[in-house]
Amino acid sequence: MMNRADLAEELAAMAAADHEMAVTGAAHGEDPAGQLAWRRLTARHGDRLTEIMNEVGWPTAELVGEDAARAAWLIAQHADRQLDVQRRALRLLEGAVEAGAAGARELAFLRDRTLVNEGREQVYGTQIAGVAEDGSPIPWPCAAPERVDELRAGVGIEPFAEYVAQFS
Repeated sequence: MMNRADLAEELAAMAAADHEMAVTGAAHGEDPAGQLAWRRLTARHGDRLTEIMNEVGWPTAELVGEDAARAAWLIAQHADRQLDVQRRALRLLEGAVEAGAAGARELAFLRDRTLVNEGREQVYGTQIAGVAEDGSPIPWPCAAPERVDELRAGVGIEPFAEYVAQFS
């Protein structure tokens, strides 16, 4: 399959817009206008990712380059109000991982995100629900909390304690 520089550019621009809104605090801030702008952006990106998946399947690094493949993953991660998009991205990313064309780490994060959005327990403890009074992150419930570090290690994610230390 030929390299798709056009898709790579588009995905990179979408990720940059996502990042810009996230760092300005609009995504999760108190301002309803900012929150609405975030929802509009992620919905528009989710719709476009669907079109891309219809056209090429999962946009792998071989097809669009490492940065754009990561951008596609980020767009899927943030499609929280479009479970159909997340579920489809998850299935396609699973296939890409099985074929050796994508990483298990990103798949684990997307799997947890999708499970939490479905109201189910996560597997790898990658999704944080909130922050305790002492400032420590509180993960969404996990299916097997006693195995989280073992499962994380299996997909190349740092131990849970190291991961949450980043948020403190």
